[in-house]
Amino acid sequence: MTLTASPTTPDEVARARTERANAIAASGAIEQAIESGTLPNRIDTTLSEAIVLGLLRQDVRTFLCVLGHGSTELAEVLRIYHNAGLVRVCNLRSEIEASHAAAALRWVTGEKAAVVTSIGPGALQALAASMAPASDGLGVWYLFGDETTEDEGPNMQQIPGHEQHGFLRMISAMGRTYTLHTPMALPTALRRGLNTVDHPHRAGPFYLLMPMNTQASQIDDLNIDELPTGAPPPLGAAADHGSYAEAAEAIENAGRIVVKIGGGARSSGPELEEFLELADAAAVTSPLVSGVLPYNHPRNMTVGGSKGSISGNYAMENADLLMAVGSRFVCQADCSRTGYPQAQHVININTDSETATHYGKTTALVGDAGPTLRLLIDTMKQRGARLQESPSDWMTRCAAQRRAWDDFKALRYNTPALYDEVWKDKVLTQPGAIKAAADWSRENDAVNFFDAGDVQANGFQIVEDDRLGRTFTETGASYMGWAVSSLLATGVTSEPFYGLAFTGDGSFTMSPQILIDGVQHGVRGCILLLNNRGMRAIAGLQYDQYGNEFATTDSVAVDYLAWANAVAGVQAIDGGRSTDSLKAALDKARAYDGLSLVHVPVYSGADELGGMGVFGRWNVGNWGDATQAMRHDIGL
Repeated sequence: MTLTASPTTPDEVARARTERANAIAASGAIEQAIESGTLPNRIDTTLSEAIVLGLLRQDVRTFLCVLGHGSTELAEVLRIYHNAGLVRVCNLRSEIEASHAAAALRWVTGEKAAVVTSIGPGALQALAASMAPASDGLGVWYLFGDETTEDEGPNMQQIPGHEQHGFLRMISAMGRTYTLHTPMALPTALRRGLNTVDHPHRAGPFYLLMPMNTQASQIDDLNIDELPTGAPPPLGAAADHGSYAEAAEAIENAGRIVVKIGGGARSSGPELEEFLELADAAAVTSPLVSGVLPYNHPRNMTVGGSKGSISGNYAMENADLLMAVGSRFVCQADCSRTGYPQAQHVININTDSETATHYGKTTALVGDAGPTLRLLIDTMKQRGARLQESPSDWMTRCAAQRRAWDDFKALRYNTPALYDEVWKDKVLTQPGAIKAAADWSRENDAVNFFDAGDVQANGFQIVEDDRLGRTFTETGASYMGWAVSSLLATGVTSEPFYGLAFTGDGSFTMSPQILIDGVQHGVRGCILLLNNRGMRAIAGLQYDQYGNEFATTDSVAVDYLAWANAVAGVQAIDGGRSTDSLKAALDKARAYDGLSLVHVPVYSGADELGGMGVFGRWNVGNWGDATQAMRHDIGL
């Protein structure tokens, strides 16, 4: 096969690109195409095509796009590579939706995606949404149009002013960023991006800024070998400078150990279970790792923090030793640093040294959770640690609190509906609806996505996952609209799954474009819209702090079923007012080969059976002074 040499006209450029794309597609990958001789390893190309080739070498094959004048050149390359079957390009209606879908795709399946926007408002919308992958440690590429490099005058939609690289300076505050001011800087940009999105411990978003005039710049004799591959290696077990023996001794001397399991311990389930038994410890889990310990594990005290559980918060409040594994200590998770008031020592396993030394009185083990736990377990055994033959007083007390939590939940599940003044009828409560739907989801092997708000706060107290990967709760940025947008991942993944998005009326109305894009791109999933006509999570906080509710309800009735029915291809279902009718609606949704919306009116009121309650402290509002004073008094 002979490729067109040194293309100069637009038609010649398109033909050369098409020949290259077809050569790669026929060979299966860039490397094979070069080895077979159908693609030379040195080519004349443009910066935009080199970007796509570089991302292909990193196995980025999904491009979620809201195109504009700042990305037309890249779009032309994507058109050709999409037609050759090398990439999948999805045109969407919201940059926020694109970002959420890319994050969900990476989280659920591990597949990488790039979010493509124009310059200006579109890029800034994607930037705002990138708080979710930044907070949750998910690697996503962002390709943003940017102002031209020759500064001929203000570009439409650039940041106003006469300073150079306005977007670079702004976006750099969010994460790692690179401007392609010079086309041949691309290999360095791609390496920095690869090291960010494929970081083995703390992946995150990478922002590649593409000036509008350099995208089409010619690159002569590009050496494809310069386009980097190969993710950075994991850190491995923490180095031993006597710290393992120090940690083991602290465990031996402690009588009440709690293990806080964070997102960095996702892949360490077996080591965690062994450590809990050997150390006679109770576990408190982050919503990010629901299922890393089966819900019914006898040492699982479930979630803790300001929106925790009776048992989780009991273990935190009464432990004399904290063992933190892969945890960031987000304010709600550790009650704004007051969650462990009796802890005399901390053992902190984390790959980030700043996080590993967050608390005082700490033995820091800076390394991967799994390998580090393994060496700590080995050290404990060498020092004579043995399994308990009978339950200790600590675990007996924790088990009693876990039973109290289960009884607390059962009381709400046994009263799944309450009379609501807005609906003038008995309707399901959030606990009643979420419990029924979560059980249904587990039985039907669906993947749960939880949106921010009351649905999320109640949800991670309710789900009973038996394994990791059943539930994805975006608690890092707590971004409203994340769950419904995440359903798009079911339509673009190469590993099909069925998604169930738990959302409230507030979150759904922030991202309703999924109704259209979901049909367009083959989503298989269901939006479970729990409609309480307000912002119940914030209203509850207002009542707890000030005894009043303000600006958290609405008076506008919305027919969400009619809204969904207005979009051809969406199945709209009334979820009714009972758990039986809800399950029947979900069965109907599961049988549909496409996107469904199930609408359920839910209770919003002061009855304590209408929610899951709050069990911890938080440094917000008028709680701040007391919480801060307690933190300083603890001194941890």
